[in-house]
Amino acid sequence: MSNKSQTLESYTTKDDIKVVERFFDLPLDYANPSGEKIRLFARNLIPKNKAKTAEEEATLPYLLYLQGGPGFECQLQGSSGFAGEIHEQGYQTLWLDQRGTGLSTHISPETLPARLVTDQDKADYLKHFRADSIVKDCEEIRKILLGHKPNPEDRKWTLMGQSFGGFCAITYLSFFPDGLKEVFLTGGLAPLDESPDRVYTSLIPILRKRNESYYHKYPQDIKRVRDILAYLEANNVTLPNGGRLTVSRWLQLGIRFGATGGMDQIHQSVLRVTNDLELFGKLSFKTLQTLEAKYTFDGNPIYAILHEPIYCQGKASKWSAARTVAKHPEFSWAHVKTLADTEPIYFYGEMVLPDAFDDFVNLRPLKGAAEILANDSSWGPLYDLEQLRKNEVKVTAATYFQDMYVEFGLAQETASIIKNTEQYITNQLFHDGIQADPKDVMKRLFQISKREYM
Repeated sequence: MSNKSQTLESYTTKDDIKVVERFFDLPLDYANPSGEKIRLFARNLIPKNKAKTAEEEATLPYLLYLQGGPGFECQLQGSSGFAGEIHEQGYQTLWLDQRGTGLSTHISPETLPARLVTDQDKADYLKHFRADSIVKDCEEIRKILLGHKPNPEDRKWTLMGQSFGGFCAITYLSFFPDGLKEVFLTGGLAPLDESPDRVYTSLIPILRKRNESYYHKYPQDIKRVRDILAYLEANNVTLPNGGRLTVSRWLQLGIRFGATGGMDQIHQSVLRVTNDLELFGKLSFKTLQTLEAKYTFDGNPIYAILHEPIYCQGKASKWSAARTVAKHPEFSWAHVKTLADTEPIYFYGEMVLPDAFDDFVNLRPLKGAAEILANDSSWGPLYDLEQLRKNEVKVTAATYFQDMYVEFGLAQETASIIKNTEQYITNQLFHDGIQADPKDVMKRLFQISKREYM
Protein backbone atom coordinates (compact mmCIF):
# COMPACT_ATOMS: atom_id res chain seq x y z
CA MET A 1 0.00 0.00 0.00
CA SER A 2 2.34 2.68 -1.21
CA ASN A 3 1.92 6.36 -1.86
CA LYS A 4 3.42 7.15 -5.24
CA SER A 5 5.57 9.82 -3.61
CA GLN A 6 8.20 9.64 -6.33
CA THR A 7 5.70 10.99 -8.87
CA LEU A 8 4.06 13.67 -6.74
CA GLU A 9 3.16 16.76 -8.71
CA SER A 10 2.58 20.14 -7.17
CA TYR A 11 1.76 23.63 -8.36
CA THR A 12 0.49 26.90 -6.94
CA THR A 13 -2.87 28.36 -7.90
CA LYS A 14 -3.59 32.04 -8.42
CA ASP A 15 -5.09 32.01 -4.90
CA ASP A 16 -1.62 31.23 -3.53
CA ILE A 17 -2.62 27.69 -2.61
CA LYS A 18 -0.03 24.97 -3.11
CA VAL A 19 -1.66 21.87 -4.59
CA VAL A 20 -0.04 18.45 -4.21
CA GLU A 21 -1.66 15.70 -6.26
CA ARG A 22 -1.47 12.43 -4.37
CA PHE A 23 -2.22 8.91 -5.57
CA PHE A 24 -2.46 5.81 -3.37
CA ASP A 25 -2.71 2.14 -4.38
CA LEU A 26 -5.03 0.46 -1.87
CA PRO A 27 -6.92 -2.85 -1.60
CA LEU A 28 -10.27 -3.21 -3.30
CA ASP A 29 -11.26 -5.58 -0.51
CA TYR A 30 -9.70 -5.06 2.92
CA ALA A 31 -10.58 -8.65 3.82
CA ASN A 32 -7.97 -9.57 1.19
CA PRO A 33 -5.33 -6.82 1.53
CA SER A 34 -2.81 -8.53 -0.75
CA GLY A 35 -5.38 -8.97 -3.54
CA GLU A 36 -6.67 -6.60 -6.23
CA LYS A 37 -5.74 -2.93 -5.87
CA ILE A 38 -7.56 0.25 -6.83
CA ARG A 39 -6.20 3.77 -7.13
CA LEU A 40 -7.20 6.55 -4.74
CA PHE A 41 -6.64 10.21 -5.56
CA ALA A 42 -6.60 13.23 -3.28
CA ARG A 43 -5.63 16.86 -3.69
CA ASN A 44 -3.55 18.16 -0.80
CA LEU A 45 -4.05 21.93 -0.48
CA ILE A 46 -1.58 24.00 1.52
CA PRO A 47 -2.30 27.72 2.09
CA LYS A 48 1.04 29.44 1.46
CA ASN A 49 0.17 32.31 3.75
CA LYS A 50 0.17 29.78 6.61
CA ALA A 51 3.33 27.89 5.60
CA LYS A 52 6.15 29.55 3.71
CA THR A 53 8.72 26.77 4.05
CA ALA A 54 8.72 22.98 3.79
CA GLU A 55 9.30 22.82 7.55
CA GLU A 56 6.24 24.95 8.22
CA GLU A 57 4.18 22.87 5.79
CA ALA A 58 5.08 19.73 7.73
CA THR A 59 3.67 21.19 10.94
CA LEU A 60 0.28 22.25 9.52
CA PRO A 61 -2.45 19.94 10.84
CA TYR A 62 -4.48 18.00 8.27
CA LEU A 63 -8.21 18.33 7.69
CA LEU A 64 -9.67 15.61 5.45
CA TYR A 65 -12.79 16.65 3.55
CA LEU A 66 -15.32 13.97 2.64
CA GLN A 67 -17.70 14.92 -0.15
CA GLY A 68 -21.45 14.35 -0.22
CA GLY A 69 -23.02 11.78 -2.47
CA PRO A 70 -22.53 8.89 -2.53
CA GLY A 71 -20.39 8.72 -5.63
CA PHE A 72 -19.17 12.28 -6.18
CA GLU A 73 -15.64 13.54 -6.60
CA CYS A 74 -14.11 16.72 -5.17
CA GLN A 75 -13.42 19.76 -7.29
CA LEU A 76 -10.24 21.82 -7.03
CA GLN A 77 -10.80 24.41 -4.31
CA GLY A 78 -9.41 27.91 -4.00
CA SER A 79 -9.07 30.43 -1.20
CA SER A 80 -12.74 31.45 -1.18
CA GLY A 81 -15.87 29.73 0.12
CA PHE A 82 -15.76 27.21 2.93
CA ALA A 83 -12.32 25.94 1.82
CA GLY A 84 -10.92 29.41 2.43
CA GLU A 85 -12.51 29.49 5.88
CA ILE A 86 -10.86 26.16 6.74
CA HIS A 87 -7.46 27.31 5.52
CA GLU A 88 -7.77 30.50 7.56
CA GLN A 89 -7.90 28.30 10.65
CA GLY A 90 -4.41 27.06 9.83
CA TYR A 91 -5.21 23.66 8.32
CA GLN A 92 -3.79 22.04 5.25
CA THR A 93 -6.60 20.12 3.57
CA LEU A 94 -6.98 16.83 1.77
CA TRP A 95 -9.84 16.57 -0.75
CA LEU A 96 -10.46 12.89 -1.38
CA ASP A 97 -12.05 11.50 -4.50
CA GLN A 98 -13.76 8.63 -2.67
CA ARG A 99 -13.23 5.20 -4.22
CA GLY A 100 -15.03 4.91 -7.53
CA THR A 101 -15.17 8.67 -8.18
CA GLY A 102 -13.10 11.27 -10.00
CA LEU A 103 -9.53 10.08 -10.46
CA SER A 104 -9.96 7.22 -7.97
CA THR A 105 -10.52 4.19 -10.27
CA HIS A 106 -13.75 5.77 -11.47
CA ILE A 107 -16.78 3.47 -11.67
CA SER A 108 -18.60 3.41 -15.00
CA PRO A 109 -19.87 0.51 -17.14
CA GLU A 110 -16.94 0.84 -19.57
CA THR A 111 -14.28 1.04 -16.82
CA LEU A 112 -15.31 -2.01 -14.80
CA PRO A 113 -12.66 -4.77 -14.78
CA ALA A 114 -13.02 -7.21 -17.69
CA ARG A 115 -13.31 -10.10 -15.23
CA LEU A 116 -16.78 -8.86 -14.20
CA VAL A 117 -18.92 -10.78 -16.66
CA THR A 118 -22.25 -11.42 -14.94
CA ASP A 119 -24.58 -9.06 -13.09
CA GLN A 120 -23.68 -10.90 -9.89
CA ASP A 121 -19.97 -10.27 -10.56
CA LYS A 122 -20.68 -6.56 -10.95
CA ALA A 123 -22.86 -6.46 -7.84
CA ASP A 124 -20.17 -8.18 -5.76
CA TYR A 125 -17.61 -5.65 -6.97
CA LEU A 126 -19.81 -2.62 -6.32
CA LYS A 127 -20.42 -3.72 -2.73
CA HIS A 128 -16.87 -2.55 -1.98
CA PHE A 129 -17.73 1.11 -2.59
CA ARG A 130 -19.72 2.01 0.52
CA ALA A 131 -18.69 4.00 3.61
CA ASP A 132 -17.20 0.95 5.36
CA SER A 133 -14.57 0.66 2.62
CA ILE A 134 -14.15 4.42 2.20
CA VAL A 135 -13.12 4.92 5.82
CA LYS A 136 -10.61 2.08 5.59
CA ASP A 137 -9.08 3.93 2.66
CA CYS A 138 -8.93 7.06 4.80
CA GLU A 139 -7.20 5.21 7.61
CA GLU A 140 -4.56 3.81 5.25
CA ILE A 141 -3.95 7.25 3.78
CA ARG A 142 -3.67 8.75 7.27
CA LYS A 143 -1.02 6.20 8.18
CA ILE A 144 0.90 6.93 4.97
CA LEU A 145 0.85 10.69 5.50
CA LEU A 146 1.08 10.91 9.29
CA GLY A 147 2.20 7.52 10.56
CA HIS A 148 5.85 8.60 10.81
CA LYS A 149 5.17 11.44 13.27
CA PRO A 150 6.88 10.84 16.64
CA ASN A 151 4.07 12.42 18.67
CA PRO A 152 0.95 10.19 18.70
CA GLU A 153 -1.33 13.26 18.69
CA ASP A 154 0.31 14.47 15.48
CA ARG A 155 -0.68 11.22 13.77
CA LYS A 156 -4.35 12.15 14.09
CA TRP A 157 -6.29 14.36 11.71
CA THR A 158 -9.53 16.31 11.60
CA LEU A 159 -12.49 15.27 9.45
CA MET A 160 -15.14 17.37 7.78
CA GLY A 161 -18.04 15.52 6.18
CA GLN A 162 -20.74 17.12 4.03
CA SER A 163 -23.97 15.09 3.72
CA PHE A 164 -22.92 11.52 2.81
CA GLY A 165 -19.39 12.56 3.75
CA GLY A 166 -20.79 13.04 7.26
CA PHE A 167 -22.23 9.52 7.13
CA CYS A 168 -18.71 8.29 6.36
CA ALA A 169 -17.33 10.35 9.25
CA ILE A 170 -19.71 8.62 11.67
CA THR A 171 -18.57 5.25 10.32
CA TYR A 172 -15.00 6.46 10.95
CA LEU A 173 -15.92 7.43 14.52
CA SER A 174 -17.41 3.98 15.00
CA PHE A 175 -14.41 1.91 13.94
CA PHE A 176 -11.26 4.08 13.88
CA PRO A 177 -11.74 6.84 16.48
CA ASP A 178 -8.08 6.72 17.51
CA GLY A 179 -7.12 8.35 14.20
CA LEU A 180 -9.29 11.43 14.76
CA LYS A 181 -8.68 14.75 16.50
CA GLU A 182 -12.16 16.11 15.88
CA VAL A 183 -15.03 15.89 13.40
CA PHE A 184 -17.14 18.52 11.68
CA LEU A 185 -20.43 17.52 10.06
CA THR A 186 -22.57 19.65 7.75
CA GLY A 187 -25.96 18.12 7.00
CA GLY A 188 -24.32 14.82 7.85
CA LEU A 189 -25.93 13.43 11.01
CA ALA A 190 -26.77 10.12 9.37
CA PRO A 191 -29.85 8.12 10.40
CA LEU A 192 -28.48 5.01 12.09
CA ASP A 193 -31.28 2.67 10.98
CA GLU A 194 -30.69 -0.70 9.32
CA SER A 195 -32.60 0.22 6.14
CA PRO A 196 -33.77 3.42 4.41
CA ASP A 197 -37.51 2.86 4.95
CA ARG A 198 -37.86 5.26 7.89
CA VAL A 199 -35.62 7.76 6.09
CA TYR A 200 -37.98 8.10 3.13
CA THR A 201 -41.11 7.97 5.26
CA SER A 202 -39.82 10.84 7.39
CA LEU A 203 -38.96 12.95 4.34
CA ILE A 204 -42.41 12.75 2.69
CA PRO A 205 -43.95 15.55 4.84
CA ILE A 206 -40.99 17.85 4.09
CA LEU A 207 -41.19 17.05 0.40
CA ARG A 208 -44.91 17.71 0.43
CA LYS A 209 -44.30 21.15 1.98
CA ARG A 210 -41.64 21.99 -0.58
CA ASN A 211 -44.01 21.09 -3.41
CA GLU A 212 -46.75 23.19 -1.83
CA SER A 213 -44.35 26.12 -1.50
CA TYR A 214 -43.29 25.73 -5.12
CA TYR A 215 -46.79 25.77 -6.50
CA HIS A 216 -47.74 28.63 -4.18
CA LYS A 217 -44.86 30.65 -5.61
CA TYR A 218 -45.54 29.56 -9.19
CA PRO A 219 -49.27 28.73 -9.36
CA GLN A 220 -49.23 28.86 -13.16
CA ASP A 221 -46.84 25.90 -13.12
CA ILE A 222 -49.59 23.55 -11.89
CA LYS A 223 -51.10 23.44 -15.38
CA ARG A 224 -47.75 23.77 -17.13
CA VAL A 225 -46.25 20.73 -15.38
CA ARG A 226 -49.38 18.70 -16.06
CA ASP A 227 -49.16 19.60 -19.76
CA ILE A 228 -45.48 18.66 -19.83
CA LEU A 229 -46.16 15.25 -18.30
CA ALA A 230 -49.02 14.63 -20.72
CA TYR A 231 -46.60 15.37 -23.57
CA LEU A 232 -43.88 13.11 -22.15
CA GLU A 233 -46.35 10.30 -21.64
CA ALA A 234 -47.59 10.56 -25.23
CA ASN A 235 -44.17 10.90 -26.87
CA ASN A 236 -40.89 9.01 -26.79
CA VAL A 237 -38.47 11.83 -25.97
CA THR A 238 -34.81 10.91 -26.44
CA LEU A 239 -32.07 13.04 -24.90
CA PRO A 240 -28.85 13.92 -26.78
CA ASN A 241 -26.85 11.13 -25.10
CA GLY A 242 -29.52 8.48 -25.79
CA GLY A 243 -31.28 8.62 -22.45
CA ARG A 244 -35.05 9.02 -22.15
CA LEU A 245 -36.97 11.98 -20.76
CA THR A 246 -39.89 10.21 -19.11
CA VAL A 247 -42.52 11.26 -16.59
CA SER A 248 -40.49 9.68 -13.80
CA ARG A 249 -37.22 11.32 -14.87
CA TRP A 250 -38.96 14.70 -15.04
CA LEU A 251 -40.36 14.31 -11.51
CA GLN A 252 -36.85 13.60 -10.23
CA LEU A 253 -36.06 17.27 -10.86
CA GLY A 254 -37.60 17.74 -7.40
CA ILE A 255 -34.26 16.80 -5.86
CA ARG A 256 -33.39 20.46 -6.39
CA PHE A 257 -36.06 21.57 -3.91
CA GLY A 258 -33.57 20.75 -1.17
CA ALA A 259 -30.97 23.32 -2.25
CA THR A 260 -30.86 27.11 -2.16
CA GLY A 261 -32.67 28.52 -5.19
CA GLY A 262 -33.90 25.09 -6.24
CA MET A 263 -37.51 26.16 -6.77
CA ASP A 264 -36.44 28.91 -9.14
CA GLN A 265 -34.26 26.49 -11.11
CA ILE A 266 -37.16 24.07 -11.56
CA HIS A 267 -39.43 26.91 -12.67
CA GLN A 268 -36.89 27.89 -15.32
CA SER A 269 -36.96 24.33 -16.66
CA VAL A 270 -40.76 24.36 -16.69
CA LEU A 271 -40.81 27.70 -18.48
CA ARG A 272 -38.30 26.59 -21.13
CA VAL A 273 -40.13 23.34 -21.90
CA THR A 274 -43.52 25.08 -21.97
CA ASN A 275 -42.15 27.70 -24.35
CA ASP A 276 -40.79 25.00 -26.69
CA LEU A 277 -44.09 23.15 -26.74
CA GLU A 278 -46.02 26.34 -27.50
CA LEU A 279 -43.61 27.44 -30.27
CA PHE A 280 -42.61 24.15 -31.87
CA GLY A 281 -44.86 21.41 -30.50
CA LYS A 282 -41.73 19.53 -29.42
CA LEU A 283 -38.56 20.03 -27.38
CA SER A 284 -35.54 21.68 -29.00
CA PHE A 285 -32.04 20.25 -28.83
CA LYS A 286 -30.98 23.09 -26.52
CA THR A 287 -33.80 22.34 -24.10
CA LEU A 288 -33.01 18.62 -24.12
CA GLN A 289 -29.33 19.39 -23.60
CA THR A 290 -30.21 21.65 -20.66
CA LEU A 291 -32.44 19.02 -19.04
CA GLU A 292 -29.88 16.27 -19.54
CA ALA A 293 -27.32 18.38 -17.65
CA LYS A 294 -29.61 18.57 -14.61
CA TYR A 295 -28.79 14.97 -13.67
CA THR A 296 -25.52 13.35 -12.65
CA PHE A 297 -26.47 9.66 -12.76
CA ASP A 298 -24.77 8.97 -16.10
CA GLY A 299 -21.39 10.29 -15.00
CA ASN A 300 -21.68 9.28 -11.35
CA PRO A 301 -23.49 5.93 -11.40
CA ILE A 302 -22.47 5.01 -7.84
CA TYR A 303 -24.99 7.60 -6.68
CA ALA A 304 -27.86 5.69 -8.29
CA ILE A 305 -26.59 2.18 -7.56
CA LEU A 306 -25.71 2.64 -3.89
CA HIS A 307 -28.05 5.43 -2.89
CA GLU A 308 -30.24 3.12 -0.84
CA PRO A 309 -27.60 0.54 0.20
CA ILE A 310 -25.66 3.31 2.00
CA TYR A 311 -28.27 2.91 4.75
CA CYS A 312 -28.36 -0.88 4.85
CA GLN A 313 -27.03 -3.02 7.69
CA GLY A 314 -28.19 -6.61 7.44
CA LYS A 315 -31.32 -5.66 5.50
CA ALA A 316 -32.20 -5.20 1.83
CA SER A 317 -33.49 -1.84 0.63
CA LYS A 318 -35.95 -3.39 -1.87
CA TRP A 319 -36.30 -0.06 -3.70
CA SER A 320 -37.40 1.76 -0.57
CA ALA A 321 -38.05 5.16 -2.19
CA ALA A 322 -40.29 3.66 -4.88
CA ARG A 323 -42.27 1.73 -2.28
CA THR A 324 -42.65 4.88 -0.15
CA VAL A 325 -43.87 7.29 -2.86
CA ALA A 326 -46.27 4.63 -4.14
CA LYS A 327 -48.22 5.11 -0.90
CA HIS A 328 -48.81 8.79 -1.67
CA PRO A 329 -51.02 9.40 -4.74
CA GLU A 330 -50.01 13.07 -5.10
CA PHE A 331 -46.70 11.78 -6.56
CA SER A 332 -48.45 9.48 -9.06
CA TRP A 333 -49.13 10.89 -12.53
CA ALA A 334 -51.45 7.95 -13.23
CA HIS A 335 -53.61 9.26 -10.38
CA VAL A 336 -53.22 13.04 -10.71
CA LYS A 337 -53.96 13.11 -14.45
CA THR A 338 -57.49 11.86 -13.65
CA LEU A 339 -58.10 14.90 -11.45
CA ALA A 340 -59.01 18.48 -12.38
CA ASP A 341 -56.36 20.65 -14.07
CA THR A 342 -56.09 22.65 -10.86
CA GLU A 343 -54.61 19.67 -8.98
CA PRO A 344 -50.77 19.63 -8.90
CA ILE A 345 -48.54 16.65 -9.46
CA TYR A 346 -45.78 16.52 -6.84
CA PHE A 347 -42.11 16.19 -7.69
CA TYR A 348 -39.96 13.49 -6.07
CA GLY A 349 -37.08 14.36 -3.75
CA GLU A 350 -33.66 12.77 -3.36
CA MET A 351 -34.84 9.38 -4.55
CA VAL A 352 -33.61 6.79 -7.03
CA LEU A 353 -36.39 4.69 -8.55
CA PRO A 354 -35.72 1.46 -10.47
CA ASP A 355 -36.87 2.98 -13.77
CA ALA A 356 -33.80 5.23 -13.65
CA PHE A 357 -31.89 2.19 -14.91
CA ASP A 358 -33.95 2.36 -18.11
CA ASP A 359 -34.07 6.15 -18.48
CA PHE A 360 -30.35 6.89 -17.99
CA VAL A 361 -28.21 5.54 -20.81
CA ASN A 362 -25.12 4.88 -18.67
CA LEU A 363 -27.13 3.08 -15.98
CA ARG A 364 -28.66 0.53 -18.37
CA PRO A 365 -25.64 -1.84 -18.34
CA LEU A 366 -25.81 -1.82 -14.52
CA LYS A 367 -29.54 -2.49 -14.20
CA GLY A 368 -29.14 -6.17 -13.34
CA ALA A 369 -26.47 -5.48 -10.73
CA ALA A 370 -28.61 -2.73 -9.18
CA GLU A 371 -31.54 -5.14 -8.89
CA ILE A 372 -29.33 -7.69 -7.12
CA LEU A 373 -28.04 -5.04 -4.71
CA ALA A 374 -31.55 -3.77 -3.97
CA ASN A 375 -32.49 -7.27 -2.82
CA ASP A 376 -29.25 -8.03 -0.97
CA SER A 377 -29.58 -8.34 2.81
CA SER A 378 -25.97 -9.31 3.54
CA TRP A 379 -24.67 -5.76 4.08
CA GLY A 380 -22.23 -5.43 6.96
CA PRO A 381 -22.39 -2.92 9.81
CA LEU A 382 -21.79 0.76 9.15
CA TYR A 383 -21.97 1.99 12.73
CA ASP A 384 -21.02 0.80 16.20
CA LEU A 385 -23.64 2.32 18.50
CA GLU A 386 -21.80 1.35 21.67
CA GLN A 387 -18.63 3.07 20.47
CA LEU A 388 -20.62 6.14 19.44
CA ARG A 389 -22.27 6.31 22.86
CA LYS A 390 -18.87 6.50 24.54
CA ASN A 391 -17.24 8.66 21.85
CA GLU A 392 -14.51 11.00 23.10
CA VAL A 393 -13.76 12.75 19.79
CA LYS A 394 -15.28 16.24 19.53
CA VAL A 395 -18.12 16.28 16.98
CA THR A 396 -19.46 19.65 15.85
CA ALA A 397 -22.40 19.62 13.44
CA ALA A 398 -24.27 22.16 11.32
CA THR A 399 -27.86 20.91 11.22
CA TYR A 400 -30.56 22.38 9.02
CA PHE A 401 -34.10 22.34 10.38
CA GLN A 402 -35.55 22.43 6.84
CA ASP A 403 -33.19 19.76 5.44
CA MET A 404 -34.98 17.81 2.69
CA TYR A 405 -32.29 15.10 2.53
CA VAL A 406 -31.47 14.40 6.19
CA GLU A 407 -34.66 14.73 8.23
CA PHE A 408 -34.22 16.87 11.34
CA GLY A 409 -35.87 14.47 13.79
CA LEU A 410 -33.69 11.54 12.70
CA ALA A 411 -30.63 13.78 12.85
CA GLN A 412 -31.48 14.62 16.46
CA GLU A 413 -31.77 10.94 17.32
CA THR A 414 -28.26 10.44 15.98
CA ALA A 415 -26.90 13.51 17.79
CA SER A 416 -28.31 12.14 21.05
CA ILE A 417 -26.46 8.84 20.52
CA ILE A 418 -23.02 10.23 19.60
CA LYS A 419 -21.43 11.41 22.83
CA ASN A 420 -19.55 14.73 22.72
CA THR A 421 -21.70 16.18 19.91
CA GLU A 422 -22.65 19.85 19.75
CA GLN A 423 -24.73 21.46 17.00
CA TYR A 424 -25.34 24.71 15.21
CA ILE A 425 -29.02 24.44 14.25
CA THR A 426 -30.62 26.86 11.81
CA ASN A 427 -33.85 27.14 9.83
CA GLN A 428 -32.37 29.81 7.56
CA LEU A 429 -30.31 27.49 5.38
CA PHE A 430 -30.84 24.29 3.43
CA HIS A 431 -28.67 21.22 2.93
CA ASP A 432 -26.13 23.22 0.92
CA GLY A 433 -25.48 25.66 3.76
CA ILE A 434 -21.69 25.55 3.48
CA GLN A 435 -21.97 26.66 -0.14
CA ALA A 436 -24.78 29.18 0.42
CA ASP A 437 -23.28 30.92 3.48
CA PRO A 438 -19.79 29.50 4.11
CA LYS A 439 -18.51 32.37 6.23
CA ASP A 440 -21.28 32.14 8.82
CA VAL A 441 -21.55 28.33 8.92
CA MET A 442 -17.80 27.76 9.27
CA LYS A 443 -17.45 30.56 11.83
CA ARG A 444 -20.16 28.95 13.94
CA LEU A 445 -18.64 25.48 13.65
CA PHE A 446 -15.17 26.62 14.68
CA GLN A 447 -16.65 28.70 17.48
CA ILE A 448 -18.69 25.79 18.88
CA SER A 449 -15.74 23.41 18.53
CA LYS A 450 -13.87 25.44 21.15
CA ARG A 451 -16.45 24.20 23.68
CA GLU A 452 -16.35 27.49 25.56
CA TYR A 453 -19.65 27.16 27.40
CA MET A 454 -21.36 30.18 28.92
